Amino acid sequence: MYDLAIMWDWVGFAVRWLHIVTAMAWIGASFYFIALDLMLKPSPTLPEGASGEEWEVHGGGFYHTTKYLVAPRELPEHLTWHKWQSYTTWLSGAALLMIVYWVGGELFLLDPTKADLALWQGIVISAGSLTIGWIAYDRLCKSRLGTRPTALMLVLFGILVAMSWGYNQIFTGRAALLHLGAFTATIMTANVFFQIMPNQRIVVADLKAGRTPDAKYGKIAKLRSTHNNYLTLPVIFLMLSNHYPLAFGTQFSWIIASLVFLTGVTIRHYFNTMHATGKGPLWTWGVTAVLFIVMAWLSTASTWDGDYDALGTAEMTPRDRQFASAEGFDDAYNTVVGNCSMCHAREPAWNGLRWAPKGVHLETEADVARHAEEIYLQAGVSHAMPPPNAIQMDEDARRRIVAWVRNARDG
Repeated sequence: MYDLAIMWDWVGFAVRWLHIVTAMAWIGASFYFIALDLMLKPSPTLPEGASGEEWEVHGGGFYHTTKYLVAPRELPEHLTWHKWQSYTTWLSGAALLMIVYWVGGELFLLDPTKADLALWQGIVISAGSLTIGWIAYDRLCKSRLGTRPTALMLVLFGILVAMSWGYNQIFTGRAALLHLGAFTATIMTANVFFQIMPNQRIVVADLKAGRTPDAKYGKIAKLRSTHNNYLTLPVIFLMLSNHYPLAFGTQFSWIIASLVFLTGVTIRHYFNTMHATGKGPLWTWGVTAVLFIVMAWLSTASTWDGDYDALGTAEMTPRDRQFASAEGFDDAYNTVVGNCSMCHAREPAWNGLRWAPKGVHLETEADVARHAEEIYLQAGVSHAMPPPNAIQMDEDARRRIVAWVRNARDG
């Protein structure tokens, strides 16, 4: 029978690739339309109802785009809707979160050194928390703050900081940052599904019925679309943050994540201003650089026992004990320590490494038991680890790892 772990890893691979493809399409469309909107210019030759036009050159041809601020007099026969990129990105991201952080929750989601929770409790918090942001944000947009964009974004930033801190009181560092990204992405997709698209459908329906569309619907959609534009870059960082232990594996990771949102604002402000005026404010790059330096300092500002540092002394979970007591564990443990711990240590011995790759430590029995499935996939059934230019692990060593994990499963 084909190994379930291998099949599951390929399922995760397919969903992750779908998520990347659709996210690129969504982000590209979002950035393009915001840039186009800011570059529109008035012209005496514009048709009735048009607010601006833009000429562009790309791919060997010229493009002439005209925008109608509310709507044209008649609905065109061909109308392209931009919505499925957002929906598919969120759905594939939610599926990936379930695959990695729910099914693999004991390994990746929960941190027993922070909160003593059962896996099902962590999953409930994971799922339930994603809706909180949208409800709060949507109500704020519909309140008086909706007419004060700057004040609204400051309140939203406060909510994001609070959620960043809250996630880090419960989840592992990598799960906390990932969930903050999912929390924000949920707001963005909900903007499209519950506000932008319904308001555009109202305008289309009015055109079909021969009515003059109300301008307020376009203004609502534009406000939400602008918010999405400023949230995009921080979401990308948070979705990729599990590759960077210095971002998620520190005492101040929740502050680092919060500052990332500010860098997203400064960078987007530069480009949005450049699109609108032809010249972006250079001070935004200075502020971004300062914020980046602060984040780098916070990542090593103090020593603490983070998600992985505690594994050597923390009590093993039932799953960990199952792997640690399985036949072949001693041989596999010695194999892992002999081939992997020089890099995957709390103080790596490999020259040039100051932190273990991806924050994974493989020194103690608890370490190895906790990361059994990762070891199995990376160094057992595949030759991904260790790097061949570091150590050339022989096939017998890999077979010992495979045999140990399969014995643990059977047991």
